[in-house]
Amino acid sequence: MDTNNTKIDFLYLSEPDMIKAGVKDMKQCVEVMEELLVTLNKGDYVMGGKNHNSHGCMIMFPDNPPFEGMPKNADERRFMAMPAYLGGNYKMAGMKWYGSNVENKEKGLPRSILMMMLNDKDTGAPLALMSANLISSYRTGGIPGVGAKYLARKDSKTVAVVGPGVMGKTSLSAFVSVCPNLDTVKIKGRGQKSIDSFIEFVKKECPQIKNIKVCDTLEEAVRDSDIVSMTTVVRDNVESFPYIDSSWIKKGALISMPSAGRFDDDFLANHCKLVVDNAKLYEAWEEEYPYPTYPQVQIVGTKFTDLKHDGLISADDIIDITDIIQGKHKGRESDDEIIVYSVGGMPVEDIAWGGTVYRNALKKGIGTWLPLWDKPEMA
Repeated sequence: MDTNNTKIDFLYLSEPDMIKAGVKDMKQCVEVMEELLVTLNKGDYVMGGKNHNSHGCMIMFPDNPPFEGMPKNADERRFMAMPAYLGGNYKMAGMKWYGSNVENKEKGLPRSILMMMLNDKDTGAPLALMSANLISSYRTGGIPGVGAKYLARKDSKTVAVVGPGVMGKTSLSAFVSVCPNLDTVKIKGRGQKSIDSFIEFVKKECPQIKNIKVCDTLEEAVRDSDIVSMTTVVRDNVESFPYIDSSWIKKGALISMPSAGRFDDDFLANHCKLVVDNAKLYEAWEEEYPYPTYPQVQIVGTKFTDLKHDGLISADDIIDITDIIQGKHKGRESDDEIIVYSVGGMPVEDIAWGGTVYRNALKKGIGTWLPLWDKPEMA
């Protein structure tokens, strides 16, 4: 080791830089997410908390702040740090950091504004600081894409997107990349602005989709759909979660859920297959947010663990998708089987996709190098 070479600089990547480096390449993103899930299954990663599977650390504000200038609690009003180490082909540490405020929309800004730092696993030195909104958006869609690859019927033609926001857009992009017969999208949204934006995205980014239908009701969207993507923003009250009656669901449908929804317990326990993106994540949530976990976490896989707590299903009924990918467990067992797939979201996903785009940027000479120091003032 050269102890005289103490210079450190790092690569800064703006959002336009990230786009040039391929952050919107959904086909590659789905491939990276599949590789990531296999790496997680091997255990070659560390996330936060004593159990090494924590989603991250969140700052939420009081309902009645005692100090002038302190933010007041509101929908999506928080700051969050999501650190992790990822092994496999990456072997780097990193953290996604963001602030979120639903009122940003009124200013023409995204609800959440995200940055990502990648670090050398040994020295801790920064490797890259990058705009992370598109990293987060595309990796969030990439995991449902892996689900559709292994769980959707091969002849799937129609997808329903309930919640046509950012997650809905990237999930659809991922479904299209792995389901070549998809040609119809049904949209259920709350506001015309988001619906119009979604339609514009479909026409520009998903030319495979030939038919676009806007639905007035959730039932209309769900009926006859081969894939149902639940990507709505939900409130704290479980009763406000969108309710899906099992009688609406087409035989053989895949229900992909990066967001929350309500189903009858009997349907989940006895009439469908339950699959999660990383079983250890849901075990960690069980520890961090004691039963009932689902109202607190609002990811449907925690509803599965609540059903286990209630004795309605066993631990073996909750299937890790990586066991399906590696052939340790059967995936779709018939064309009539209904599968509910829970997508939790993990900071290792950001490192995997951010690390991939970082390496693309290095190869292509994209970005701006920033100095940290030539020699540290104190060492």
